[in-house]
Amino acid sequence: MTARARPPESAPTNPVEAPPQGTGVPPATPSTRHPAAPIAILGVPFDKISTSESLSLIEQMIASGRPHYAATANVDFVVQASHDVELRRILGDADLVLCDGMPLLWASRLLGNPLPERVAGSDLVPLLLADAELKGWRIFFLGGSEDSLARAAENVRARHPRLQLVGAYSPPFKPLLEMDHADIVRRVRDARPDILLVAFGCPKQEKWISMQFRNTGVPLSIGVGATIDFLAGSVRRAPVWMQRTGLEWVFRLLQEPRRLFRRYVTDFWVFGRAILRQAWQLRTTRPCRQTQPPSQAPSQPNASDNNDNAHFEELSLDGCFDAATARQHSVLWTRLTAGRKHVLLNLSGLKFIDSTGVGMLVRLQKNLTAAGRQLVLVAPALCVTRALNLMRLNEFIPAADSLDAARDLIRRRLTEESVVTTDTTDTVTTAGPNTQHLAWQGDIVAANAEDVWRMTQPHIANPGGIQSVLNIDLSAVRFIDSTGVSLMVRVRKEAQKNGVQARFSQPRPAVLNVLRMLRMETHLLG
Repeated sequence: MTARARPPESAPTNPVEAPPQGTGVPPATPSTRHPAAPIAILGVPFDKISTSESLSLIEQMIASGRPHYAATANVDFVVQASHDVELRRILGDADLVLCDGMPLLWASRLLGNPLPERVAGSDLVPLLLADAELKGWRIFFLGGSEDSLARAAENVRARHPRLQLVGAYSPPFKPLLEMDHADIVRRVRDARPDILLVAFGCPKQEKWISMQFRNTGVPLSIGVGATIDFLAGSVRRAPVWMQRTGLEWVFRLLQEPRRLFRRYVTDFWVFGRAILRQAWQLRTTRPCRQTQPPSQAPSQPNASDNNDNAHFEELSLDGCFDAATARQHSVLWTRLTAGRKHVLLNLSGLKFIDSTGVGMLVRLQKNLTAAGRQLVLVAPALCVTRALNLMRLNEFIPAADSLDAARDLIRRRLTEESVVTTDTTDTVTTAGPNTQHLAWQGDIVAANAEDVWRMTQPHIANPGGIQSVLNIDLSAVRFIDSTGVSLMVRVRKEAQKNGVQARFSQPRPAVLNVLRMLRMETHLLG
């Protein structure tokens, strides 16, 4: 028998209207959503946007005053995301993903939805600084070496004398989970910047931003990698002709051969093979009939639906889901995002999906989740399943076999609690100390980590001082991020202080991947 922790008193009484727990996604800001169809390159959804459009979108983000984060992703980002589940999720949830690399631009053309241009972070940041000087935006530099940061700040102030550079801080170099996050967040919050430029390198900077962008409250946080070094003059940029012809990597390699040689060889080998495979399996030259407008899916009578049918939007998409379809039905995608219903998208009749179709599914899910709603694919055709598996997105976009199953899946996710108490042995036996059994479930991420801690803490208090074991079952945890892993460390330490041995067991592959990327697998799982 399983006993569930009591839900919060403020929880909505209708489970279909309840907001999702632990999504780890910022609140939706409809005015800052770019309408053009994105393209998924190895599972990373790139926004089809130019430099000038990026600057305009960033201005909207700053005007909103709400926290956002953006990424300027190059080939190395994409390659790392192909085997790093957390980074892939972070890039999928980002408010803006820009194409920082000519190979990515060429790949988009091969995949049938050409991105307009390269938007490199090292080009975007100087433009942002110029805009900030004119519009009174406040800037904070975070990361880089102390020397580079000081020189970058000096050069920027000389170039933009009226710029409000309200902070520049280089924290001591430590692994992500050992950083003094509270001190860094305090410094940023005290400075009240409009733009936070983070230079920890990928994926550390993206993971730090994902962990802390809500806590800092900064309207735009963006990882900028080596841009601080460029601003400082300690690293030179390639000539413009090399940038435009995709040869900037050669210039960088000649500057830092020992550091970059192995990375570039690995990236180009992995990226080249994967892109050719994606282009072949999702090739745009495949013949496909014209897609009809998405139609409302026929409802299946179900007694349990009497009170909540109005909360579901049921659509069916047949034929092709490609770049042309995404453009043709752009008004529909906007309407679904702006609506108030969960979306059940029946893809059983789909014959073909390309990289843009996959990108649209990722964007639709991101926007719906940010608005407190859910997307479930209903009976996805084999072509959809293969495409999602190819890009390793199958664990991020839920699917169900039928409309009834999809509705039930949404109800379960909206009412599930992050912590579930199971059977507890109250006595000490000859076999050893008493054992408590606890289960975490759903997503354990920055958005709900404190709630999980509050629900777990009573089980490690050990007021009687009796030696005990707390076994936390992770088998129902779909995803955990760096904040969730930090929570695991916190539970371990606090339990040890109280004479309780905390154990974590049965992690799913996605959770195990995050632990391995942070090199915490052995420490937390033994």
